[in-house]
Amino acid sequence: MENISKQVELPNHTAVMVLGILSILTCCCYGIPGMIMGIVALSLAAKSKKLFQESPENYTSGSVKNLETGRICAIVGISLSAFYFLYVIAMFFIYGMAALSTMPWDQL
Repeated sequence: MENISKQVELPNHTAVMVLGILSILTCCCYGIPGMIMGIVALSLAAKSKKLFQESPENYTSGSVKNLETGRICAIVGISLSAFYFLYVIAMFFIYGMAALSTMPWDQL
């Protein structure tokens, strides 16, 4: 008799995909939620990828592709969120300095 092992899906591959997509969608919410979701997705992806590398024959190829897609989405989401967060900070400084330079006590 042959030893036939049934392939299973990687754990958290759907969660990584959902969090990766949500990190892209929420990058414009001051950047914070997008960064948080992207970092969580990357940490879950790293754990699942480690399991896959230990025994690749046990997992389906579809779940591996979903994991990689979610990981890429998480990286894009973190990047967009970080850029938007830096943009928001820069705008606070620029408009804050402009508001301080036009205060009425400067004209006394």
